Amino acid sequence: MSRPARKNKRMLRRLRRVGVLGGSFNPAHEGHLYISRLALKNLGLDEIWWMVSPQNPLKSPRGMAPFAQRMKSARAMARDPRVKVTGIEQRLGTRYTADSLRALKSRFPRLKFVWLMGADNLSEIPRWEEWTAIFEAVPIAVFNRPTYSLRALSGKAAQRFARYRLRLRQAKSLAGSKPPAWIFFDARPHPASATSIRQARSAGIRQARGAGIKQAQSAGSTKAQKTAKVGIKKKAKARVTKAKPKIGKAKSLARKTRANKVSKSRKTKVKKFKSAKRTATKISRAIKINKKTRIKKSKRRK
Repeated sequence: MSRPARKNKRMLRRLRRVGVLGGSFNPAHEGHLYISRLALKNLGLDEIWWMVSPQNPLKSPRGMAPFAQRMKSARAMARDPRVKVTGIEQRLGTRYTADSLRALKSRFPRLKFVWLMGADNLSEIPRWEEWTAIFEAVPIAVFNRPTYSLRALSGKAAQRFARYRLRLRQAKSLAGSKPPAWIFFDARPHPASATSIRQARSAGIRQARGAGIKQAQSAGSTKAQKTAKVGIKKKAKARVTKAKPKIGKAKSLARKTRANKVSKSRKTKVKKFKSAKRTATKISRAIKINKKTRIKKSKRRK
């Protein structure tokens, strides 16, 4: 028997190990895929189920996308053949995680389930319905989340089940461990968050709406400006039409006045020229008379 055949036979003999990542997936993001791949690698799981919740009892329906839309988002993000998206919680008719895990174990007795969650859920799990029953139903793997780890590890759930926490070197044996058993992975956290994605989207929608309103307002104001310009042009044209006869009269009057001024200035110049000529004639005569008088006096003296 070849090695691959022996390996497949061993896998068939042992129970398949399935990690269950439950949540609203509102929307699914890279962080979900990141911890799923970490779980597959470090826990030796065969596959991961993304169990999309119809409605988280601790979250408000306001802002929650429709179930079908969240399923579609999860399927689009589950870019790994080992990651399966399921809406089984809706089919089971369960509302709380403890009930869902009991139903899964009853329905799939030949599967070994491991509950996967982030450090934020470890700190909040005491608020969940029958939260201790979750620890006693299946092994749990907790993954680091930004700003939540210290609070989660010092919280009520971590303290209560502290003696059942496995070391990292025991990670591969978690799926086969008898509950309660849990492990904490202090791996590099992924920065993606459904809350931040929703906030970014809503901010983008608000910005787009604001831009649309501004565009509409600017379009309206542009139209108003164009209408006003047309009105002004029409009024100006009407005024020009009315003023044309007056303008014509004014122009003819100006021409006449200019002609009169020219004729007057010519007459003035002619008068000045004639008077200057007369004066010059008088002076020249006076000079001639003076010369004659001098000549006569000089002759007498001789």
